Amino acid sequence: MIPCASIILAENRDMTTKHHTTPLQILGTFFVLMISWLVWSGLYKPLLIALGVFSCLLSLWLAQRTGFFGHAIPFRSLLRLPALWYWLLKEVVKSSIDVARIVLSPSLPISPELVELTTTEKTDAGKVILGNSITLSPGTVTIDVDEDRLLVHCLTTESADALRSGEVERRTARLEIT
Repeated sequence: MIPCASIILAENRDMTTKHHTTPLQILGTFFVLMISWLVWSGLYKPLLIALGVFSCLLSLWLAQRTGFFGHAIPFRSLLRLPALWYWLLKEVVKSSIDVARIVLSPSLPISPELVELTTTEKTDAGKVILGNSITLSPGTVTIDVDEDRLLVHCLTTESADALRSGEVERRTARLEIT
């Protein structure tokens, strides 16, 4: 879990409310986090795996403290995650190449722009996934989330236009987080 996700979720929760979390929820979430960590890191040395386990356990602890388990995440959403990850991976690679080309260019052709997006995501979790998906791509950073608006800094006009096309929101909306 990315720290800004914890903060956004915590801002909208009454921290005194305790949610009953089942061991199956915790185990399932740990499994998803650990598999995600292993797939994305690609590093399988004992020390690094141990650090991954620690990271996942810390994420579970933060998730419990922010009320994450108080929300139902449909199983179909978990089944749709790999498709989102595949699409995100392609976008991250394309953005990385674009940013590298810009940085290595002698004229440094940047045209920074702030974009305000209006989202149709209704849940905090959906907004967090959308904001973090945008931030994962090099050259874009989600600066603020307020109600149904996201403020995003883009390195170039092209990345701002791609963001305005709404593809990232369509892809994240397919998860149907409730």
